[in-house]
Amino acid sequence: MADDSKKNAANNQFRKLRQAEEGKRAMTEYENSAIASRAKTARLRALRLARDEKEAAELLANPPPPKKKKAAKKKAEVAAES
Repeated sequence: MADDSKKNAANNQFRKLRQAEEGKRAMTEYENSAIASRAKTARLRALRLARDEKEAAELLANPPPPKKKKAAKKKAEVAAES
């Protein structure tokens, strides 16, 4: 019985050490993933801002032509059609 309790204690200690190592590894992976995500977000934001700035500059340089308004029908024409 004494051997079994020592063996169980050793197994428990080994299991706790292994879990601690796995926890550290998982935390490192999580932190690296978060860093990569923030870097990707910053890069995409910079690209989006540059694109928006370029489009705004082009719009100022070449404004779109004014839209033509449709001619309104006269009330008399509408009444005549009915």
